[in-house]
Amino acid sequence: MKNLLEIKKEFYKSRDTLFSDKALLEDPFNFCVSYSLLVEEVIIRVIAGKKLSCALVSSGSFSRRELAPFSDIDVMFLVDDVTAESDNLKELVTTLWDAGVEVSHTVRDFSDIQKFLDEDLHAFTQFFETRFIFGDDKIYHKWNEKLRNSLDDNYRKTLLNEFFEDIRMRHQRYGDSAKVLEPNLKFSAGGLRDLHAVQWMYAFKNNEIINEQNELTTTQHFINKLRQNKLINPKAAIRLKDAYKMVLNVRNRLHLITGRKNDRLEFSAQEKIANALNYQGDVWQSFMHEYFRSSNILNRFSKTMMKGFSEQLAGPISDYLLIALDDDFVKKGNIISLKNDKEISLSDILRAFWYRGMGDARFDENLRSKIIETVHDIEELNGEDHLKSVFFREILKLPKNVGKTLDSMNEMGVLSAYLPEFRELVGFFQPGVYHCYTADEHTIIAIKNVELLESKNNELGKIYNSLKKKDLLFLALLFHDIAKPIDVSGHEILGAEMVATVMPGLGYSQEEVELVQFLVRYHLTMEQVAFRRNLNDPSTLNSFASVFTSIHALDLLYLVTYADLSAVSPQVWTNWKSELLYELYRKTRSMLEENLSGTELIDTETQEMMEGQDSDDTALIQHIESIDDPSYLQHFTQDEINRHKEEIENGTETPIFFRQEESFTVISMISKDSPSLLSRLCGTLTINDLNIHSAKIFTRQDGVVIDSFSVSDYRTGNPVMAEKFDKIKSDIRLAIKNRLPITTEMIKTRKKWWRIESKIFRRRSKIKIAFENHEKFTIIDVFAPDTLGLLYKVTSSLAELNLSVYYAKIATRADDVVDSFYVLNEHKKKVTKDDEELIKIELANAINEIL
Repeated sequence: MKNLLEIKKEFYKSRDTLFSDKALLEDPFNFCVSYSLLVEEVIIRVIAGKKLSCALVSSGSFSRRELAPFSDIDVMFLVDDVTAESDNLKELVTTLWDAGVEVSHTVRDFSDIQKFLDEDLHAFTQFFETRFIFGDDKIYHKWNEKLRNSLDDNYRKTLLNEFFEDIRMRHQRYGDSAKVLEPNLKFSAGGLRDLHAVQWMYAFKNNEIINEQNELTTTQHFINKLRQNKLINPKAAIRLKDAYKMVLNVRNRLHLITGRKNDRLEFSAQEKIANALNYQGDVWQSFMHEYFRSSNILNRFSKTMMKGFSEQLAGPISDYLLIALDDDFVKKGNIISLKNDKEISLSDILRAFWYRGMGDARFDENLRSKIIETVHDIEELNGEDHLKSVFFREILKLPKNVGKTLDSMNEMGVLSAYLPEFRELVGFFQPGVYHCYTADEHTIIAIKNVELLESKNNELGKIYNSLKKKDLLFLALLFHDIAKPIDVSGHEILGAEMVATVMPGLGYSQEEVELVQFLVRYHLTMEQVAFRRNLNDPSTLNSFASVFTSIHALDLLYLVTYADLSAVSPQVWTNWKSELLYELYRKTRSMLEENLSGTELIDTETQEMMEGQDSDDTALIQHIESIDDPSYLQHFTQDEINRHKEEIENGTETPIFFRQEESFTVISMISKDSPSLLSRLCGTLTINDLNIHSAKIFTRQDGVVIDSFSVSDYRTGNPVMAEKFDKIKSDIRLAIKNRLPITTEMIKTRKKWWRIESKIFRRRSKIKIAFENHEKFTIIDVFAPDTLGLLYKVTSSLAELNLSVYYAKIATRADDVVDSFYVLNEHKKKVTKDDEELIKIELANAINEIL
């Protein structure tokens, strides 16, 4: 036992020395191999002298000599008879643990080869990547021989198809883009598992076990083998190895920074790793730009190899099906190839992509590789004369597959080679915002999403299908974020200027250029108005409608806004936001079609609603007229308005109403106005685990207030369940009487949800307080990181500043919010310029306190 303790101490000391060796960490290949060999040496030392009638082998990352600091140490015992060896192996594993080597072990006999070949792809894959450590090497050689003999052509075909499906499902779960902002280093597209999967498919296809006993990782050896067999060229091999080295390095650093096995590269870790790797300047973005470049290379390589495997599985296509597309390209089945092995230009490549989009086809492995190499040559030569090929414009005019084609062009580097303006967008993202993808990936997804509207029968689908020139829409989306790498805060203005520089060279008229410029310049405006402003306010409608010169421009901006928002992340585009955006579109379109002002539109809609009321019910008419806000009739149904009137007439104490919508619940309550009432109501809803999306306050001339909140369940994002209504009612009534200990309950709520909150609200954007002058009110926009209790804290601060809130709108953007408040001071006047600075300071202090 003493000997084991000594081995354990020495192992830990050697391991800690290795983990803290900065020079070694700079070379991730050497680091992983050194750690793997250290573990092997300790295992051999622990069991030296023991007689094993089995083979002890490494598997997984241990076998690949790819051990990161906290990777599982996987071993496998290969035996003739599991039952006979069971007790001995348990004792051996216990001994290894006592020596500090915490192995994860499996025991396999020869019957398992056929069993897992038929039943379990992942378990069978492990058999093909083992490395002998100790014991009976004859059993190990016999195992490998039987393993190779187990595969026939049918099994190989089945295994490869299973791998294709397994990769598809893994990407679906962890991210099918190599540019997810918080990637899983192992399982996301462009992660290490993509590289491993290609190795395994290669091994199955060639009936080869890659386990050479040299001081390289298995993947290094695999890349060398591909190069030697001329399956990739020397330049591609260098790029692939460098990309692999980068991802492996990041994984090692991530383990050491977090002190545990961890493959999720979250924002907090990105900055720490960037600093550890000595990136200069804006370290976060520079580091992630390099990471995304590497992950894209891995993703591109794995796709190319898989396409090659797929083509070989499909077998040869008859030459009778060969179609000559032109002098350079042919199409056989669904695959486009080069007719002759010639050098190709960027113009040739664009032509090939146009053929690809027209036929929803793909390139064969040779053409795909040649395109990638040509693009890299162009980059190394610092670009070529960027011919404004007619085929780029024709790609944008494709009847379908525009987004899919541009995606492939971006993946292979063609889009950046043709449009240098796009190059800086590739791999770009800004921390503290709500995007899930890099800017280039977001752009492509936006184009794909707008194309999907072709099959929709909603208003957006009808508008999209009515367009005669969709290429202008695609250009607007292609350029809407183009200037973000230059200046995020003013990218819409700079982007519009870049449109004016690029589009004429593509052959577009001045009128077309100006339309796309308009769409890029205003692509944020519709979202900002819809989600932050009162859409029943005439001045807001007038201001928004004034930017349009035609209904066609409104239609296009509606589509651009939808595409932009829907491509941010799966959580951002909701029914709630869809309804707000459509309401703004509908009202603006009516104003443009009928040449109406905002006041005329609201008056017309209000009059139509009044005509639906019972004109003989004097009390009802008086109730409506006592509220100096025409949007009251639009916010509530006729039945709800009747109930408000009845409850007020009956003197009911604090009546509370619930209305279930598709994606949220509307909670309304009637009470006498009082200081900080809105703040207390916000706090009450928050401690009942509700997210507040908007708040509307309607005040009668007699001081009776009707407050209305649109809310959803904090945890699920769904409408509130009916069984929670009674407690919500009880708490609201206590809060109105100022008898609910909201501050105490808020502390309990934050403690209850701190784990979920820490996962959801990770990004820390800056706090910003902005003021906008309105005809009747001062509008205060509060930009801040989202957190539980934020709205309660902000409304409390506004109450302390003697500001009355007449309307509030909460625009959540993943984990950032923009809370907008229409306020007046204690004299029922707008906020003066002199008071703005004090309000900024007090609100910022209140927000920082809760953060």
